[in-house]
Amino acid sequence: MKGIFFTPRAAFICFALFFAASSAHAVTLTYSTFFPPTHIQAVTSENWCKEVEKRTDGRVKIQFFPGQTLTRAPQTYEAVTDGIADIGVAALAYTQGRFPVMASLDMPLGYPSGVVATKAANALFEKMEPVEFDSTKVMYFHGHGPGYIHTRKVPVKKLEDLKGQRIRSTGMSANIATALGGTPVSMAMPDTYQSLQRGVVDGSFHPAETNKGWNMGEVVSYMTIAKPAAYTTTFYVVMNKSKWNKISPEDQKVIEEINKEWALKHGEAWDSSDEEGMVFFKDKGGTVITLDDAESERWATAVRPVIDNYIKTLDDMKIDGANVFDFINKVIATGDAQ
Repeated sequence: MKGIFFTPRAAFICFALFFAASSAHAVTLTYSTFFPPTHIQAVTSENWCKEVEKRTDGRVKIQFFPGQTLTRAPQTYEAVTDGIADIGVAALAYTQGRFPVMASLDMPLGYPSGVVATKAANALFEKMEPVEFDSTKVMYFHGHGPGYIHTRKVPVKKLEDLKGQRIRSTGMSANIATALGGTPVSMAMPDTYQSLQRGVVDGSFHPAETNKGWNMGEVVSYMTIAKPAAYTTTFYVVMNKSKWNKISPEDQKVIEEINKEWALKHGEAWDSSDEEGMVFFKDKGGTVITLDDAESERWATAVRPVIDNYIKTLDDMKIDGANVFDFINKVIATGDAQ
């Protein structure tokens, strides 16, 4: 029997055909985030992209677009459903009313950390399976650490100090600002620095992280810590369904495993950046005001109607609002979704 012999040309053709067949199954995706490229959340998202490419052996490649270079923050979800971006991250608060079940997370429930907020978000989605995200493939959720009032000129030591102050807020935090006596001004984070700098607003709701991550520590002077009324902002990471379905089942499984790991990484990143943001704020001359127990309880009492009203909103939608909040509060209290 004669041996099989390949000429160099034949070997090249075989290699090219093999490479073309392998590449035919590769998927290239775009990823949009409003976080600036140096922000820890943008870095964490970009590392997710790299990890996906690594663990799928290059079968799934992702082009990363930070800083709203592909889509504006409030339009991100619709951009993903329409295929303008294949993957996107944004805050639930930027499209108020669009995600009623998951928006329950953004209430002033006394969140102690980003890790806990992140656990609560992913556990709630898994438990409730809300239809509000059915038009996309959800990767995961994450949430920042405790959100507090920051002000430019007036130190807020009691509820009365907030009266008439224009407070930058988004989504549910606008209702919180109203309940505390302030005047909410709806505004996405990328627009906040200049608004504070120019005096368009007198203060802002944000976590300590934001003082460094978005340089807000340069334009605010006071941070008021009211732990019982601390809120979070929940962020979603979603993929276009059509693009998800183009990924092989094997690689889909790989990505879902990465998602479980990366959700926690985002939560941990929020917490580490809270520490950095606090240092930055103080280095810029900022003053931290910690309310005593009695005043903190006044704040908790003031925001309770916001929660009660939202429970009623969910009930009116035939969703058991009390059950939703009982579940979230359990995760907050125990730090565990089980």
